[in-house]
Amino acid sequence: MLATINVEDTNYQIDLNQGIDLSFPLNAGKDNPKCFYAPDPNFQPVRTDTFVGSTQEGSPVNFFNVFFNPHGNGTHTECVGHIAKEKYLINECLKDTFLLVKLIHIKVEKLANGDFRISEAMLKKKVSPNENSALIIVSDIYDHFDGKDFSGLNPPYFEPAAIAYLRDCGIEHLLTDFPSVDREKDDGKLEAHKLFWNYPENIRKNCTITELIFVKKGIKEGIYLLNMQVTNLSLDAAPSRPIIYKLNPI
Repeated sequence: MLATINVEDTNYQIDLNQGIDLSFPLNAGKDNPKCFYAPDPNFQPVRTDTFVGSTQEGSPVNFFNVFFNPHGNGTHTECVGHIAKEKYLINECLKDTFLLVKLIHIKVEKLANGDFRISEAMLKKKVSPNENSALIIVSDIYDHFDGKDFSGLNPPYFEPAAIAYLRDCGIEHLLTDFPSVDREKDDGKLEAHKLFWNYPENIRKNCTITELIFVKKGIKEGIYLLNMQVTNLSLDAAPSRPIIYKLNPI
């Protein structure tokens, strides 16, 4: 299925059957990326005195309860409600579901204290002001961390000045394969989150951060069409499935 879009007087053709999924599937049990000591997702059939919601146990239908933590289990998109005392909901803050997005690759730097991070100087080599409102940053996180449970491992994060630079460049939607834009243990400062959303003053309430994406090897840098698929959940964050499409000039 082919579609044509027009961007700044240039026509592009998109193959809607060739979307590139940037999310992890959410599985029951331990086969998931997770962070911040979140419990594993749990899928269990509803059980009553007269009914078990599992076809494997004789039911005509599967009828499962699902338990998970949006921030700690798998790919998710969050709004300023993640850090705000005020109530902000992701299904109200995310207004744009189709966006032009720039995808870049960056190798994290290792600091003298053993931390891995992305700095402002590194981003300035890849991102210029007012290019696009959405940015996908693909790191080499899995070259340094073998497993999917990042809890207690001090995974890579962004220098706060790096996030401030992206904000000042006009980035409204940031997608990263890090578990968080902030350091795992930062005494609750959450400086990068606050800088991105301009919290608590002049809040950028329609801006989002998507964490724990997964980008397969071989996906090239460039401009793509992004479809932000986010569960219509009335929380500060929700499971998401960002899908990108190659743009072919015609």
